Formats: sequence, structure tokens, C-alpha cells
Amino acid sequence: MNNEKVFGMTAESGRWIFIVLGFVINICLGSVYAYSVFAKPVRSLLNATATEAGLPFMVFLAFFAFFVFVGGQLLAKLGPKKLGILGGVILGAGWMLASQSTSITMLAISYGAIGGGGVGLAYGVPLAVSGRWFPDKRGLALGLTLAGFGGSPFVSANVAAALIKNPAIGPMMTFLYLGLAFLIVVCLCFIPFRYPRDGWKPAGWTPPAAAASGGALDLNISGMTKTPAFYGIFLCYIIGCLAGLMAIGISSPVAQEIIKIDAATAAMLVGVFAIFNGAGRPIFGVLTDKMSPRGAAIITYVIILLCSLGMLTAGEGSVTLYVICFIGFWLCLGGWLAIAPTATNTFFGVKNYAKNYGLIFIAYGIGAILGGIIAGQAKDTFGSYAVAFYPTAGLAIVGIIVAFLLLKPPKR
Repeated sequence: MNNEKVFGMTAESGRWIFIVLGFVINICLGSVYAYSVFAKPVRSLLNATATEAGLPFMVFLAFFAFFVFVGGQLLAKLGPKKLGILGGVILGAGWMLASQSTSITMLAISYGAIGGGGVGLAYGVPLAVSGRWFPDKRGLALGLTLAGFGGSPFVSANVAAALIKNPAIGPMMTFLYLGLAFLIVVCLCFIPFRYPRDGWKPAGWTPPAAAASGGALDLNISGMTKTPAFYGIFLCYIIGCLAGLMAIGISSPVAQEIIKIDAATAAMLVGVFAIFNGAGRPIFGVLTDKMSPRGAAIITYVIILLCSLGMLTAGEGSVTLYVICFIGFWLCLGGWLAIAPTATNTFFGVKNYAKNYGLIFIAYGIGAILGGIIAGQAKDTFGSYAVAFYPTAGLAIVGIIVAFLLLKPPKR
């Protein structure tokens, strides 16, 4: 059973190439996190309010979350290669259509609904494939695969900022160029994707007996939703994503409007934050493996609470405080995108993972919508994004309580 070859190598060696390809794919998929670089130019170009300018970002994340669920249902029928390529084509089309937008509504439909739907279809594929090839290092494998998604703005934010700044290109043509690049790269990387054959396991590895209390349950959606653990993961995921996605969406405007940093430096810092977002996935993936989903979750909420309190004291010139706090927000969002899939895999099993995580991932979309509303209303109603950090501080405390009570393996 262990003589399977991957890319001409032993499976134990060749399987790592799936992580590399998944990382590259996720750099393209995660370009949504660079939206804060577009926010101010779009607001100016389309004469929109802060809430309206954030609408395409919110719609993107909502459709992304919903279509991760749809993708989970389609994966068994289409297989990883076909579903991944389909997602890549739709993603690229959405970004390219966005270049023709003359209103926020058009941008929300093209970039948000179509682009977000494409990302959602493709997103679960590298996770499902990595999870099958790495039963022995699941948290690390998922974390490394997803690191590209979180680290994407290190590439995409700086590329987008340079293109937007060029008067011959501007924000709308930037959507076109990036969309074409994403379509090509994502589709090419998905071509070799496949699962190991049934019964394969890494040489010398035996599933631990402890798995019998968690992953070996192999619950389907119906069984999963009857457990307190499901509601624990779902609520905790909403809170973790709300704080992180809100911060990501306003990173550049906060830097420019509250801290008084110039646009180019703000875009550069978004790229720096993205490194920590990417790093959050393997860091918290390993912490989840070593400690437990509950322990890793509580750590993220303590960081979110401290960063929220820090931003409530920040003002003009508070560059160091701003950088530290936003590193914390981006790091924790990255963390949740490793904690939640690893917990899903561990608590409810690998057999129905794609469908189960697709349902749980809807929490990400809810967090995105709530985070966008809180940030937009803080700016439009109170005149400052700073007010948005009061709710995130309170929700971090709620998260600690929910994680402590509910985030534990389901009983047989």
C-alpha cells in the first residue's frame, strides 16, 4: 500500500509538492485581503461612502464562504482537479469583469459575487488534498497550504498599489491585469491535483489510538450539527474572523486617516501584515496539534483583546502601536483559518471533511459581513474607524468563554 509514487518520487517526499502548489494557489485566492489598497481609490473614483466602498469586500467574503460549502458538496462529484480549475476560471472572470465597473453595485457583483464564488469553489480543494496526503501532520500541512492565502497581500497589495498608482492603469485596469494572472496560475497549478488511493498511509506511521475519540467518529453534517462542539467551532470562528477581517478591510484607511501614514507606506505595511497572517496558519496549526483547538482559540482571543485595547488608545504618530496591533489582528485571522479546519478534521473525522468544513466555513462569511458593517458604520456614524475596536474587544471576551465551554471533542 505504501509504494505509491507522487511526481516521480516516493509519496512521503512527493506529497510536499501538493503543499507548494496549494501555497501558490492560495496566494492568488487570498488576494482579497489586499482590498484595503483598493478601498480609498474606489471610494474616490465611484464617489462612495466608507460603508459603500466596503461593500464589494463584504460581498466577496460572503460569497466566498457560501461557495466553500457548495464546493464541499461538488468535490466528490467533480474531483479536486476539475473543481479547482472551475474555481480558477470563475475567479479570474470576476476580477476581469470588475475592471468594467462604473458603480459600487457592479463592482460588488463582478469582483464580489463572481470573484468570491470562484475563490469559494477552489478554496477547499488544496485543504482536502493536503489533509488526505498528511494524516500524520494534518495541522502543519493545512497551515502551510493556507499560509499562501494569508501571505497573499505581501505580493498582491504591493503589486496592486504600484499598478493603481500608475496613471495609465489606475484601480479598474488593475482588476483586469490581476484577474488574468490569477486565472492562468490557478488553473495550471490545479492540473496535477489528486487524492492518494484508498488505504494509503505514510510509511512507518500508525494512526494513534487516541484518534478513536475524535477523528474516527467520522460524523456527517447531520451528526456534526447535533454536537456542542459544532456550535463551539461555529461561534468561535465567527468572532475570530469578525475581528480579523474587519481589521484587514480597514488596515490601509486606518493607517492613513488615524495614524497619518502616507498611502505608499500603508500599502507596504499591509504586505508586512500579510506575512504574519500567512505565518499564523502554520503557527496555530501546530499549536492546535500540540495543545488543542480550545487552547489555541483562547490564545487568539487574548491577542485580539489586547490589540483592540491598543487601537483604542492610538492616534496620530502612533506608528509602532498601530503596527503591533494590526500584526496581532492579521496573525489571529491566519490562526483561525488553521484552527477551524484542523478542529473540524479532528472532532468530526476525515471522511466527510469537505462537506462538514464547508458548513462551518459559513461562519467566516458571517464574520466578514458583521466586521464590514461595524467598520463602515463606525466611520460613517462616528467619523472614525477607531470606534470599531470597542465591539472587537467585547467579542474577544465572549470568545474566551465560548471556547472554554464548548470547544472540545464530541462524546460518542
